Amino acid sequence: MTRVVRLLRAHTDLSQDAIARMTDLSQGMLSQMESGQRSLRSATKKQRALEGLGAPEPAVERPDKTPEAPKENRSGVFIPAPELPPDELPKPLSSRGGRRVGTAVADTLASRVHALRLADDFLAGGDLIGPARRELEAAVALHRGSVYTDRVGNALLVAIGEFSQITGWILSDAGQHSEAEQVYRLGLSAAREAGDSALAGHLAGSLAYQWTNTGREREGLRLALAALDEAGSHAHPKTRALFLDRVAWAHTRNGDQQAAVRALGEAHDTLVQVAADEAPTWAYWVSDDELEVMDARVYTELHRPLRAVPLLSTVLGRYDTTHAREFALYLSWLAVALTDANEPEQAAEVTTRMLAVSADTASDRTAQRSRVVLRHLTRFRDVPEVEELFASLPDPGERKTTDRSC
Repeated sequence: MTRVVRLLRAHTDLSQDAIARMTDLSQGMLSQMESGQRSLRSATKKQRALEGLGAPEPAVERPDKTPEAPKENRSGVFIPAPELPPDELPKPLSSRGGRRVGTAVADTLASRVHALRLADDFLAGGDLIGPARRELEAAVALHRGSVYTDRVGNALLVAIGEFSQITGWILSDAGQHSEAEQVYRLGLSAAREAGDSALAGHLAGSLAYQWTNTGREREGLRLALAALDEAGSHAHPKTRALFLDRVAWAHTRNGDQQAAVRALGEAHDTLVQVAADEAPTWAYWVSDDELEVMDARVYTELHRPLRAVPLLSTVLGRYDTTHAREFALYLSWLAVALTDANEPEQAAEVTTRMLAVSADTASDRTAQRSRVVLRHLTRFRDVPEVEELFASLPDPGERKTTDRSC
């Protein structure tokens, strides 16, 4: 919890008083936590504080369930019909009148959506579904039920788009793919109406990534390419590098090795370009390390362990282990690469660590990856270290081995 407070203070404009109101902790306690003098030990208080950061009670009335989006769109969509049918998009959001809101409210929404993104660094989808849904519903209700200037209205649309992206990601991580797709589409409509092409590309790329990992590889590739085109050549290098990485992964899942490796190279070349402006806040996590992880994932999927293993070993050696879900996922790719390299003893060791890290992680992706890794290890059951690992698993005969790499 101390690290979360420090991240919020470093990467948002939230004051200690604001965080105190959101977490139900005293300002004095937060001050001591930030300075390292105290830590929060109560599990109940930690959970309450994290829920508060993910979804402070909104000041607007909201339904218990996310309302279904209208099935109409007045402005069209850049995504080709086979990927995202225009007649299934929500119509552009419009205000119906109500209390007047200004830039302070829009700024608060921006801070809250980034707080939710930071919470996702430490918690898995199953832990954040409720807070994420409520935040998105509150933002939509605020936009539809308030009066504001065009500038503020545009900022509210951007906030809805950003809330949709992180909420869709959280839902997808929890295995709620159908709802995640609906939320991504809502966000895409909002981003398009706001004229934010980079955010629209981010939302489309997020949906493309989900499709690529859930049996819709061809559609995922077309959508990933469309997302890159939508963002345009003027997009910040960080965002284009991210979109190119998604294209690389989609090519990989479609079996096009040359196109995948070419896209990886373009992503690295793009990331080092000098930008005239700041990257979008939502791209805060894009870095050389993250690109190298995608390199390794691609090489693992292409059965090139001599390239994958050194990359993953180096990145994992300096990776923040408090990001448990991502750490477990990266360990899973290393374990698979080691099996391809005919190193079952090391693979078993890495798998044991991965299972321990992900044991309390409410993530469908880590559960799927665990099954993938165990399937790869099955052929080495005659190796003592591998057999010992399988013997330690609960109900090993009932474990599923469906390969849905993600």
